[in-house]
Amino acid sequence: MEQKEVIELLTIFDQSTLTEFHLKDGHLELYLNKNTVSKNPITNNPPATVATPVVPVAVQAEAQTVTTSEVALVEATKEAVVSGKEIVSPLVGVAYLKPAPDKPNFKEVGDHVTKGEVVCIVEAMKVMNEITSDVTGEVVAVLVENEAIVEFNQPLFRVKEG
Repeated sequence: MEQKEVIELLTIFDQSTLTEFHLKDGHLELYLNKNTVSKNPITNNPPATVATPVVPVAVQAEAQTVTTSEVALVEATKEAVVSGKEIVSPLVGVAYLKPAPDKPNFKEVGDHVTKGEVVCIVEAMKVMNEITSDVTGEVVAVLVENEAIVEFNQPLFRVKEG
């Protein structure tokens, strides 16, 4: 995993409503947490009675590189993200970016959207709820994947007004 990919993961995690994220990819293991109490705390000086997991030296070096510059990278990435108004999910459910599996997405990055236009569907309890834009402008970011589970008030799209 390259540093650019880690930066993207950090940005997406920071903007999401997720509170924990754990990724294992080959020799890389990444754990992100927004909670005030961690189920997997990382401390510099663990007590002598606590057994610490054995992690290969290469992974420790890679993880250290990410954690030492994590704050700077997230701040730099936030500035690079295009600002705009977010269209959020009004309920918990499954987001569908397409009206049907064989149809194109309702909206893609770069598409123009008008106020009241359907941008996706969120299925909740077998009911298909059309999600409409409350702003007119250009879609600058699609923040969820097709068929992803979304939470209440989770950003789905970012639209640059105009």
